[in-house]
Amino acid sequence: MNPTVLATVNQKGGVAKTTSCINIGAAMAREGKKVLLVDTDPQASMTISLGNQRPDQLAPTIADLMTKVMNDVPIAPGEGILHHPEGIDLLPANIALAGTEVSLVNAMSRETILKQVLARNRQDYDCIIIDCMPSLGMLTINALTAADSVIIPVQAQYLPAKGLEQLLRTITRVKRHYLSAKGLEQLLQTIAKVRRQMNPKLKIDGILMTMVDGRTNNAKEITTLIRETYGGKIKVFEMAIPHSVRVAEASLTGKSIFEYDPGGKVAQAYRALTKEVLQLEKQRQKAKSDLLR
Repeated sequence: MNPTVLATVNQKGGVAKTTSCINIGAAMAREGKKVLLVDTDPQASMTISLGNQRPDQLAPTIADLMTKVMNDVPIAPGEGILHHPEGIDLLPANIALAGTEVSLVNAMSRETILKQVLARNRQDYDCIIIDCMPSLGMLTINALTAADSVIIPVQAQYLPAKGLEQLLRTITRVKRHYLSAKGLEQLLQTIAKVRRQMNPKLKIDGILMTMVDGRTNNAKEITTLIRETYGGKIKVFEMAIPHSVRVAEASLTGKSIFEYDPGGKVAQAYRALTKEVLQLEKQRQKAKSDLLR
């Protein structure tokens, strides 16, 4: 089995990276896929959201496994993997991962340590999904080096527009916030650099609009700006994820949105998004087969 390795990445926090990882993974599991989620954030948001309220008491974690690779210590099959009731597996994280990132600086082949960890379990899964920390540091570089493809969640933040002038100010603010060299553009440059230097097969699946408040008039404007600026080169997923307090509530219970609110709008959105993601992978596999003929 040769699984797809997918990373969700954005150096800005609060854009629903963790939520997307969990719910894409849970949706794939419901499609019969064997899924491993990998938490590479020392804050352990995904680990906590899947019901592990005391991550610092977990052992071994992804930090321990990466340390073993750096020290040439063997990793046992399935070591560190936790099993979630919804049929998804998890390699958890905790604050020890922050120390591991520091250690990576002096490690041999430092960009490939996570890839070497995942190689121990690749044959057991159809898909491995990596939740990246909100930075472009060494842990994120490791995730991009290990990944086959990337999803970039972008949060749609809006100001209520009471007139044309305020709407124009809002659009200007969005351009400055999302499309500046310090934002999405910097992330794209980092992905391109990893592709050139370490992982030539790395692809961007697309930009995912998240936390969209359908009650406002600015949502279409922001999505249009993203599509106009990047849509010629990068796919912007048709399905946007709506804003809902149900997402935060689901995290507190350690469940995916499919268990917590299966009939809700967020569950419907993640089902549709996952079908888009699976279709992309199906198209890639077909293209590979055609090249081999």
